[in-house]
Formats: sequence, structure tokens, C-alpha cells
Amino acid sequence: MRYNSDNFMKKPEHPLNGLIRKDRIPHIWCSGCGIGTVFSSCLTSIKNSGLDLNKFAMVSGIGCSGRAAGYVKLDSFHTTHGRAIPFATGLKLANTDLNVIVFSGDGDLFAIGGNHFIHAARRNMDITVICVNNFIYGMTGGQVAATTPHSAISTTTPFGNPESPFNLPLLAYASGATYVARWTMLHVRDLTESIGEALSRKGFSFIEILSPCPINYGRRNKKLPMEILKMYQENTIIKNNADPAELDIDFERGVILGKFIDKDRPTYTENYDKICRSTQNV
Repeated sequence: MRYNSDNFMKKPEHPLNGLIRKDRIPHIWCSGCGIGTVFSSCLTSIKNSGLDLNKFAMVSGIGCSGRAAGYVKLDSFHTTHGRAIPFATGLKLANTDLNVIVFSGDGDLFAIGGNHFIHAARRNMDITVICVNNFIYGMTGGQVAATTPHSAISTTTPFGNPESPFNLPLLAYASGATYVARWTMLHVRDLTESIGEALSRKGFSFIEILSPCPINYGRRNKKLPMEILKMYQENTIIKNNADPAELDIDFERGVILGKFIDKDRPTYTENYDKICRSTQNV
């Protein structure tokens, strides 16, 4: 068998090359961070969806996860802190044919952006929200977040967090989301499948992904990246259709993963067309 030296030495192309802005690589994420894995799962789901890439838009806010929009070779918007969902809402209302993804972090989506989240879910905006939850404000200094576990250490809670964190799937369900799931960045196949499901359905879809922050969370709480991954493997329970009220994060008791909500109800644009447009035609 004869080998062509040119082909033999040629590096194989990355399967996601068509969706990555290679001119912006290497990325800024730290070693041991899980955002790159979540981002890769998201792009794989987009590629496998068969949907028209010319009708895709990715929106992100401020923070480590928010940098993802700058690396994707799609129409993308890196917006102001906490405002990813209003931007995404505007895009969807201006062009209802768009598939709009919000890719951001827990601090951006559920602290300064929390009010936008609950109202977009209430309205059942037809967008997919992917939240990388690393329990901390990773990029802006390691401050306590709305998701930081009780008693965990941060730069603003050096003696431990006295507050209780949000149960994000419960908040999404109570606000009206029609698809709600949670995975860790270790559960790559389940996560990729879940994002694909969210993209293929109408309505407000929310996926929480637990991901390690080795610098601003792990270092302060004396947890190495491999220890966190082991915790994701050994202290999680897949329980589809679990009661959202049971989904508080407690690794000692075991954290529940899975798909919890998958239902249909009219989207905001469907309700708008039914009520407002029909009234205008009277």
C-alpha cells in the first residue's frame, strides 16, 4: 500500500471547524474549566440538528461563559451584563424564523439578569437558554453568586456563604418554561442529546449544566478539578421527570440530573398573533 506523503502529514480537520472562528483560538478559558466541553456539546447539537445555520443566532452576556458567542461562526451577540435574554427576545420577535440560543453563566442569567429570565419563561418565548453553572462569578473576581452553595467560600463570603442558592430548574418551571433539564459537563452524551431536544421544540427551553471553576471556586473551596469531576460521577443521580422541588444542589445527598419538564403550550408569538393580529383585522 502506497502513502501520499502530503496526505499522511496533513492534520485531520476538527469536526466542528465549520462552526468555530479559528482566528479567535486559543480561547480564554482556564485549564480544568468545563465551559469548553459544554460549548462543544452545544455546537455538536447545532450541527446535528439539520437546521439552517443561516437562521441561527447565539446571544451571550458578560462572564466566562458569555465569551462563547465570540467563538462561534454564526450570527452572534455579546451583550451587556444580564441582558442576553432581552436581546434574544428582540431577535426572535423581529424574525420569528430564527433559532435563538442564549449561552451564558449563572451570574449573568440569575442575578442581574434574573428578572429577564422569569418573564421570558412566563411569556414562553421561543428561545433556548443554556446556563453554565459554576457556582461563582468566575470572570469578575470570584464573588458570591445566586447559585453559590450554602457555606461555600467566595471573595465576598470569606467565612462561608450564609445564603441559600436558587434551585434553577424549579425557578424555570415555576416561571413557565416548557422544557427544563439539568446535566453536568461530564455527562456529554446526555447533554448533547438534551440540547438537541431543546433546539427541536417550540417554547422556552432551559438547560442547566454544572461545570467546575478551578480558579475562583475550586481553589478557594479546596477542590481540585478531578475531585469535582469525581463528585459529578459518583454523587449524581439521573432521575427523569423528578419533582422540580427536589432539585436543590446537595452533593452529600446526591444531585439529581435529567429531563424534568417537557410540555407544550402556546408560545408568545402564537399568542400575539392570535390576540393582537386578529384584533387589528376586525
